[in-house]
Amino acid sequence: MENKGGLGHENYKELVLRLAKTDFKLRYHGSVLGYVWAILKPLLFFTILNFVFSSVFNFKNSGTPLYSLELLTALLMFNFFAEGTSAGLASLISKAQLVTKIYVPRWTIVLASTLNSFFVFLANMIVLIGFFALYKKLPSFEGILFFIIYIICLYILILAFSFLFSPLYVRFRDLSMIWEVIVSMLMYAAPIVYPLSLIPIHLQKLALFNPLAFIIHFAKQGLISNHFATASQFIIMIASCIAIFIISVFVFRKSERKVAEYI
Repeated sequence: MENKGGLGHENYKELVLRLAKTDFKLRYHGSVLGYVWAILKPLLFFTILNFVFSSVFNFKNSGTPLYSLELLTALLMFNFFAEGTSAGLASLISKAQLVTKIYVPRWTIVLASTLNSFFVFLANMIVLIGFFALYKKLPSFEGILFFIIYIICLYILILAFSFLFSPLYVRFRDLSMIWEVIVSMLMYAAPIVYPLSLIPIHLQKLALFNPLAFIIHFAKQGLISNHFATASQFIIMIASCIAIFIISVFVFRKSERKVAEYI
């Protein structure tokens, strides 16, 4: 990204972190439980889904004895994606004063908004670690390593989406409504509330073409079942994420110039 304001890399880092921390504080400002909601919200959602799909639909007996652990892992990752993309989409509008009144590199605003969701995700990892301890499940070193890699890939996808669509959202506010519908569709298109093994094999292969489904599936499989993607699958996924991110940065640099005109 270009450095019009003459800021050094350390100043950029400080600016991004300050914006992200401000967003994080404002998010829970005024609520009685405050930051506790960062953990409580996904935990309540998990409790509801776990009851419905493990008790009512009996997914617990579908060949996945640790269904609850898989559900929580997948749900926390999906919430990270959903909240990160939604925050990234609205980032330029939510910081309209920074965009129009003073010069702040636009990419720092987008990055800070997605980092806020990353902070929430890190807080949720406390819950996940607690559930692994409760189920007496110790992931392998490889499982933890690949989980970290997949989280990085997931964050790259969040950034890519944010860079691609945040300038468009400035002009077309309907995008937020459309994205809410798409996020709901993605939740059931990815193996979150159901194991991938429950759908036909030919549909499993099709589902894994979705980077989000691929990341969630193999991240939880690596942690819980010590099952990993093949080398070719993994390389293709990494290459796809990097390619999408590079394209998004190119598009953002072209479109950010006119952002202030439409706010």
